[in-house]
Amino acid sequence: MTTTKNDETAQTTDFAPVLTRAADAETTRDPSSVMTLLADSDDTGGRLTGYRSTFAEGAVGAPAHLHTRASEMFFVIEGALQVLVGEEITVLEAGDFLVVPPHTPHAFAAAPGRTADVLFVFTPGAGRFDYLRLLGRVMRGEADPQEIKDSSERFDNHYVDSPVWREALAARG
Repeated sequence: MTTTKNDETAQTTDFAPVLTRAADAETTRDPSSVMTLLADSDDTGGRLTGYRSTFAEGAVGAPAHLHTRASEMFFVIEGALQVLVGEEITVLEAGDFLVVPPHTPHAFAAAPGRTADVLFVFTPGAGRFDYLRLLGRVMRGEADPQEIKDSSERFDNHYVDSPVWREALAARG
């Protein structure tokens, strides 16, 4: 909500400041990564979702997918992240920042032979923590992969085919 006072524009908000201490953050794991859940859309008035993922050496993160409503931001804290954006593959190094707009196919994995520690932010937020929990259960064999497919609209996560990404993953050996 915007209020005007003496020709100055001030922003007011409908959520309290969010502080997530590292020691108190929920984590979810799959065989190749640890995800630290920082702030979900319910915490931020729907404005964003943020989490941190630490990937094992060469670990595959997400297959090719797109979001119809959210932009996804990547900030590489440490290591290197191989990413597909559209039809191009590049490697993000520590300190690199990438914003992927809605409707843009993308995928990511720790770069070959490297680990990656990455901050992910979605805006607007989309209740992604439940998706990450589900993904962890599927990766550990505790849930049916069909649940991921059935949740694509709810979590704004739509998988797509990318021959470029498939070839990149196959080249890893």
